[in-house]
Amino acid sequence: MELTNLTITQIYQALIKKEFSALELCQAYLDRIKKEDKKVSAFLTVNEDFALSQAKKIDDIISTSRGIPLLAGIPCAIKDNILVEGIRCTAASKILENYIAPYDATVIKKLKREGCVILGKTNLDEFAMGSSTENSAFGPTRNPYDLTRVPGGSSGGSAAAVAGNLCVYALGSDTGGSIRQPASFCGVVGLKPTYGAVSRYGLIAFASSLDQIGPITKTVEDCQIVFEAISGKDELDSTSVELKSKVKSQKSKVSEIRIGVPKEYFIKGMDPEVEKVIKEAIKKYEEMGAKIEEIKLPHTEYALPCYYIIAPSEAGANLARYDGIKYGYSEIQNPKSKIQNLLDVYLKSREEGFGTEVRRRIMLGTYALSAGYYEAYYLRALKVRTLIKEDFDQAFKKVDVIFTPVSPTPGFKLGEKITDPLTMYLSDIFTVSVNLAGLPALSLPCGKIGKLPVGLQIIGQSFEENKILKIGEIFEKTWPPSSYQK
Repeated sequence: MELTNLTITQIYQALIKKEFSALELCQAYLDRIKKEDKKVSAFLTVNEDFALSQAKKIDDIISTSRGIPLLAGIPCAIKDNILVEGIRCTAASKILENYIAPYDATVIKKLKREGCVILGKTNLDEFAMGSSTENSAFGPTRNPYDLTRVPGGSSGGSAAAVAGNLCVYALGSDTGGSIRQPASFCGVVGLKPTYGAVSRYGLIAFASSLDQIGPITKTVEDCQIVFEAISGKDELDSTSVELKSKVKSQKSKVSEIRIGVPKEYFIKGMDPEVEKVIKEAIKKYEEMGAKIEEIKLPHTEYALPCYYIIAPSEAGANLARYDGIKYGYSEIQNPKSKIQNLLDVYLKSREEGFGTEVRRRIMLGTYALSAGYYEAYYLRALKVRTLIKEDFDQAFKKVDVIFTPVSPTPGFKLGEKITDPLTMYLSDIFTVSVNLAGLPALSLPCGKIGKLPVGLQIIGQSFEENKILKIGEIFEKTWPPSSYQK
């Protein structure tokens, strides 16, 4: 039995039957990380002693014949912008290179209560700003399917870790597609929950009205398990809500499902092979009895420019706290520094600590919020955001879910887009609308172009994660990845 190939449910059943121990499972993953992660670079920090101690606690519980939660003893990885107490949390930035998290994020508290085993922290684009995980201050992550290509971003380390069997599941964060796009590129399942479904407390903030933590897993069933464990109301996050399960009221038969396909998501410039794979997946649902209907989301073309005004504006405000005074890198610590006053501390600390993409977005956001430009840019973007949300509201009066591509291309070559920010930003063209509208969306592997995975995006109404997961599971069970992998 290859321990690193198993799903959450398979591991749970095996642990209960004592076919292997949690310690053996944890060691198998740690050994695989040592062997394989040199090529992939999915992890920034591996917590071997901590992980083994967590695994031993689960074995002690099992030995007393007490029941264990479903996630107990399951090795996972955490994106390195989510705080885990006592462990380094860098957000892939030099400015936080030596920052040790003083407390657990709410999602980590919940996973620890379930008995999870945290193997380590995964790489990302600095402060989650990017679509390729090439913007990390500690070097890029590579796609396990093709080491010459990117794993997507910003949760590229988490997606690559799951795809490379370096962990069972991982947590990522999604501000404009940062869970779904890497999940698509790496051939795994990724869920961006409804805004407010999962607490953001303990997530290093990028754009607070868009950020959302979610799971990246091997299967849809695993995705459901992790989502249920981390979701729910948190008094430490005023935007979080208590979820009321809608499973019983949701349609379970494919023949009852109405699927909307927006023409705006099949555009000139997208890879024709991606379009072919997505349309074949939609056709398979139609063959199972689902009703397919073309819909209109007329303000889709404004989503990307709208996003790249709102997100940098919020980022500029959130990242103002990294001033070289309270925590993080400070130029004061540099013995060769020629600081003469307090302004030098601010300017030099931020210049040395922040990477190019982060500085670019701070400048964009500062400009959009500046006197004389606020109404012309930021306020107008907020109005467009409302129109985008209304487009979805109108569409969901006719259909139950919306199917689109996740990305216009499969995973692209390392270095291919890094020098052209506008081309890189276009990687998010099919994902940012969901964040602007605050909706849930699932990235589901649905085919391949050669050996490169392609993901189908299933968008649902607010707090209908269970519905889109159920619809995704139907496809996964009917056409498992082995049926289309070459």
